[in-house]
Amino acid sequence: MRTDLSGTLIKLFGYVFISVFALCCLLPFLLVLGTSFTSEMSIKKHGFNFWPREFSTFAYKIVFENPDLIVGSYLVTMGITVVGTAVGLFLVAMTGYVLQRPDFQYRNGISFFIYFTTLFSGGLVPFYLLMTQYLGLKDNYLAVLLPGLMSPFLIIMMRAFIKSIPHAITESAKMDGAGDFTIFIRLILPMSTPALATIGLFIALGYWNEWYHAMLFLSADMKYRPLQLFLYNVITSADFIRNSAAASNVELRDVPLESMKMATAVVATGPVILFYPFVQRFFIKGITVGAVKG
Repeated sequence: MRTDLSGTLIKLFGYVFISVFALCCLLPFLLVLGTSFTSEMSIKKHGFNFWPREFSTFAYKIVFENPDLIVGSYLVTMGITVVGTAVGLFLVAMTGYVLQRPDFQYRNGISFFIYFTTLFSGGLVPFYLLMTQYLGLKDNYLAVLLPGLMSPFLIIMMRAFIKSIPHAITESAKMDGAGDFTIFIRLILPMSTPALATIGLFIALGYWNEWYHAMLFLSADMKYRPLQLFLYNVITSADFIRNSAAASNVELRDVPLESMKMATAVVATGPVILFYPFVQRFFIKGITVGAVKG
């Protein structure tokens, strides 16, 4: 009886804690959403509120003044995210698999060099010269795609997970005549589903939120740039506000600057929030399938 009561109390405490934590995560987005539909004068008078005191869609009207620019930014970001996640996940998985192989002679040395890059780097100037002068990737989407393909942290994580898979499975497959690539594709990858789901999510979020490399290597001459850079320009560029005001035939003082910032944030994060529930079930399924390796 006492055991059942303690178990019930633990579950109740867990539900309450998770509910409060989820509410704390949800409130900031609700504040952004409510402010994006609030008039600028109401924000200046009453401040930010979860519910609009004076409902207005003027901020969204200005943001979508050039819908082709937003649609193009979405397509660029989605393309980079999909391609980068697929290629990066495959490369990280292969690297992690090779570095945990006991029969690979140079695994410790290469692992050290990969770990060394997490402590020291060449700096911004050599990196910029490498991408622009030697690789010639100025104003090229590859300049945004390539830096995010490999991450030392993700490689170390993948290596640690694959290392938990018994090496006897690889040896038995070799005895049956399977090659290294066949073993990797047909045995290692299916058994690494939880790690692949987690690392894939990290890579995808990194590409979706990417703006820094785009700012460095994609000039303003390019019509379509990643969505987060578009968001950054909307928030920080006074030229955008002036151009939007002129295109909308309104005075500069009437431009809803604060609500426009929130509206742009909603435009950038809304699709991710709507898409995540569909991805989550595959993420959970991957963890369940890969949890039992018997």
